[in-house]
Amino acid sequence: MNFTATDLYRLFQPSECDLRTWLHWQGETESEPSEYDKILREMGQLHELQHLRSLGTYCHLGEGSIPERSAKTLEAIRRGENVLYQPTFESHAAIRGEECGLLGVPDFLVRRGGGYTIRDSKISRHTDEERHYETVLQLGLYGLLYERCVGTAPVRLEVFLGDGTLGEVPYDGGRAALAQLEHAYDIRKQPREFYEPVGWSKCNGCGFHERCWKQADENDELSRVYGIDQALARHLHLQGVVTPDDLLKNFNESSLAKIKVLRGTRETRVGLKAGDAILHAQALQAGKLIQLRKPSVPINKNLVAFDIEGLPPQLDDTNKIYLWGLQVFGEKPSEYLAAVSDFDQDGDRRGWLDFLNKCKNIFSIWGDIPFLHWTHYERTNLRKYVGRYGDPDGVAGRVESNLTDLFPIAKAALVLPEPTYSLKVVEKYAGFQRALDEANGRWSMATYIKAVETKDADLRTNSMNLILDYNREDLQATWAVYQWLAGL
Repeated sequence: MNFTATDLYRLFQPSECDLRTWLHWQGETESEPSEYDKILREMGQLHELQHLRSLGTYCHLGEGSIPERSAKTLEAIRRGENVLYQPTFESHAAIRGEECGLLGVPDFLVRRGGGYTIRDSKISRHTDEERHYETVLQLGLYGLLYERCVGTAPVRLEVFLGDGTLGEVPYDGGRAALAQLEHAYDIRKQPREFYEPVGWSKCNGCGFHERCWKQADENDELSRVYGIDQALARHLHLQGVVTPDDLLKNFNESSLAKIKVLRGTRETRVGLKAGDAILHAQALQAGKLIQLRKPSVPINKNLVAFDIEGLPPQLDDTNKIYLWGLQVFGEKPSEYLAAVSDFDQDGDRRGWLDFLNKCKNIFSIWGDIPFLHWTHYERTNLRKYVGRYGDPDGVAGRVESNLTDLFPIAKAALVLPEPTYSLKVVEKYAGFQRALDEANGRWSMATYIKAVETKDADLRTNSMNLILDYNREDLQATWAVYQWLAGL
């Protein structure tokens, strides 16, 4: 049996999941990567090549068969080359009593003193046991292979991070990597498919998402119930509670709240989450929405729908908001208003100031009207941008005072037979239908990055127009959901 550093990555990315590893080894076909995932890979490759160019003269070892590359790597080390690109190391280790082959291909070896530093390039901005543990494990395996092939330990293990800094990973002799490979060995030896709960966030971005969710729906899997987290789903499954019907037959809110579940190394009670789980199991079992109370939405002649599109930190140094979308609905509606960040160095600041100016105009015409949004993303980034560029006329503070998050309002009033309260799910209950049904936040980011990278003016314009259309639909969906909630 053979293992590579990629096997360690697969255990933890895009989320920790044993079944993904097993399905891969069974030869199951994964879905094609999304445009967003393709963009991430392209950015990762670009980040790696930019760093390579900064290192000066290097020895490229990425061509030929694995045995040829391994031999060339050791020869380059004996010559004392300053930089080795894509070196290759092969060795063996006893895993669960079986002699297994090990393969590792780090991005760089950089000569330091009498030895070498092993360095990998990642677009993430953090690497530790809490964030991107897979990178820690991969570097640990590279260190172990280097030590076994060269005869000495590496000088240091490093990560060239997305913000251009170098992060150190302590070398533990490869112990953590070998422990995880033992776990991977156990998974690989499983004779048949085993239980792995699905999760809305957990499964996002996985190549087996459609396959596993389809199966979970067919089996009426309990982990589809909102309020049943991964740890609780596993605990209940061991007790034979595998469907919403099983849950409702065996538990009520009080008895479920008393259950102790192992989360990490600690046992904690289900507690207040039990009520959510029971109610959502009832809704899923009945296949219909349950209304608990009248939604407490603000009532006003006119309201602003507010939605933003942004890049996360691993894709942009500043965690950039590239589109601030606004539209007034009601008795005196406005046209669609979009403040877009330009592509030059000062575009982010100008986009923010344009947004503030548009909000100022709204206040001057409509007064202090509610700004409707979905989840905390808008409030969080509004505060972040005040800290970044300021709020010279107090407009952002005025916007924040008028913000109304519809998500907690909907969740407090309604129990949906759904695993999530995302806007694209809730809007369907409001009868809203999108023209751009396939578009989502990840699609928006991928499309924006394409617009940034291209030199084709027409392609850039078309890309930005698509994002504006998507954002406009988000605002229309927010308004439709508000009207629905107000009418309940």
